[in-house]
Amino acid sequence: MNGACDPQTAALLEHPALAGPVTVVLAHADVLARGAVRRAELSVQPPERLRRLRAHARRVRRARSQAETRYKKERARRTGRTRPADPLELRAARAAYPHAFGEALRHELRAHGLPDGTPDAPESDLAEWAWQRRTAGDELPAPVRELLDCDDDTFVDALLRDAREEENPHLTHDAVAERWNRHARTALAWGRYAVGKAEQHVLTGPLSLRRARLDALDDAQQDTAVLAARAREAQLKVLDLRDRMRACVTTGPVADLVARCRAAALARFADAEPEAWQYVRELVAAHRADCPERTGGCPHCHHHLAAGLTGTDPDDDHPDADTAPEDRYALLADLPDTAVVAVADAALDDDTARCGHGWAAEDGTTGHGDSFASSSGEAEIIGACTAALDLLERHEDVPVVVLCDSTQAVRVLDAVLHSGEPAAEQRALLFPESRELVDRLLPHRHRVQVRWLKGHIGHDLNETADALARLALRRAAGRISASAARREETRILRALDADAAAGLRTAA
Repeated sequence: MNGACDPQTAALLEHPALAGPVTVVLAHADVLARGAVRRAELSVQPPERLRRLRAHARRVRRARSQAETRYKKERARRTGRTRPADPLELRAARAAYPHAFGEALRHELRAHGLPDGTPDAPESDLAEWAWQRRTAGDELPAPVRELLDCDDDTFVDALLRDAREEENPHLTHDAVAERWNRHARTALAWGRYAVGKAEQHVLTGPLSLRRARLDALDDAQQDTAVLAARAREAQLKVLDLRDRMRACVTTGPVADLVARCRAAALARFADAEPEAWQYVRELVAAHRADCPERTGGCPHCHHHLAAGLTGTDPDDDHPDADTAPEDRYALLADLPDTAVVAVADAALDDDTARCGHGWAAEDGTTGHGDSFASSSGEAEIIGACTAALDLLERHEDVPVVVLCDSTQAVRVLDAVLHSGEPAAEQRALLFPESRELVDRLLPHRHRVQVRWLKGHIGHDLNETADALARLALRRAAGRISASAARREETRILRALDADAAAGLRTAA
């Protein structure tokens, strides 16, 4: 990575078995390299040193990206196809008539005492059954059982202790791996939260305390680097587990049994749908006559054959393909004339969990600020809640509608406002800042709506909210002075076209 490795070590690092571990190491190095740049910025290092640190961080990021690509190739080569491809007729029938073929397959699986599920998917019921059958009788160690039985918050605490105090060897157990992987991102978000809080203390504290607070920031970055490495380890462990689970249903006696069930399901399908089956056979026979991949069993051709059987376009899988253009944007024609409409947006710093948020309303008011968020979705929730609370205070007894371009934020806030219970969306509201805002919004839930607006389409209020959010994030991170921020805010507000804002109801 640094160009200082001896040839023998460099050759060892290229071994395929190390493709995964190298990505773990570089995940750790990436966090530390970017943290070194930030510490140098906050401690006002000479420009030449900053340039060197930034160049090093870019090298690490590039090395990490290359390592991830290499790992994916190695895994694809290693896993490959562990069983011969199904006959083309079967694959085409399954793709073109999924419900009819699926029902036939379910009958055959049940007849042989097998659970339902798609045999190819490692997370399916059948793969789970095969894996449990193979591992039946293995008694779980007490620490593993404890990790399985605890609640989610306790499990995340265990992941944080694993990174900060002592590595927990039981996390790698097959029974825990998927839960580890599922919650590793949450633990990493709390690590970034600690980094953001430490950085905030550096920026807001007196210069006399800056050295000590920079040391605290360094500690938080070290913890976060370990959390990033452990999160990558969890991903690798789950991928390995799923590969082994897949092998349970693609090799050996179970694979033979599944193959017989598929063949019997095809025969059952042919009896139930004779005309469709005849059409499948004729189309496959015509296809094989001139397919350049026929010697390899036409591995990918069933998608286009299924499209020919059903009369659909195999490349037309966009969810909005058949939707009228106006239905893809926010429709506000159903709102009363008294409603106040605003657009909110947010920007997130992945390294520190710091976020900036901004909003702009039809009535000409705007606002922006900063907070902490575990994801872009949570940042958008904070932006929407802040806009709604400000407008509720400014306008009494009128509906308030906030538009944002995050489908996750709209879904979460819709669910919370409808139910009146923020606990239902607790996973999306990870940090205390977002939970506090939602709690403040709930007493006004009958006056508030949150709707989706397609982002980055040149909408004046959306563009203003986006610019204010990015400005708020830069200011919170100390990357722009207070005077420069004021000038930038003035420029953004001058660019807001009042006529376009007034036409939001009809143009959105």
